[in-house]
Amino acid sequence: MLAHLAALAGMIVPFGNVIAPYLIWRSRRDESAFVADHAKEALNFNLSVLLGVAACYILTWLLVGLLLLAVLGVVWFVLTVRAAVRASEGYNYRYPFALRFVA
Repeated sequence: MLAHLAALAGMIVPFGNVIAPYLIWRSRRDESAFVADHAKEALNFNLSVLLGVAACYILTWLLVGLLLLAVLGVVWFVLTVRAAVRASEGYNYRYPFALRFVA
C-alpha cells in the first residue's frame, strides 16, 4: 500500500511519483514478495504516466494536450488510490494501461 501512496509524492516533489516507488522496491524487494510486486507495479505505472505526460506536453501546441493532461491527472490519482486500497485488502493489483518496464 505504501508503494502506491508514495507515488502521490509526485504532487509535491518533481519525479517523486517514480522515485518513491523505486526506493521502496529497491529496499523491500528481498523482504517481501508482496511488497516487491506492488512496488514494481507502482513503478511501472508511474513510468507509463510519465511518458503520457511527456506526450501531452508535446500535444499542447494543438490545445488538445491540456485536456488530455487533465484527464491523465485524474485517472492517475484515481487508479493510484484504488491500487492502494486493493493492496491494503491483501489483493494483487495490476494497473490497466501500464507498460512493463521493470520485470
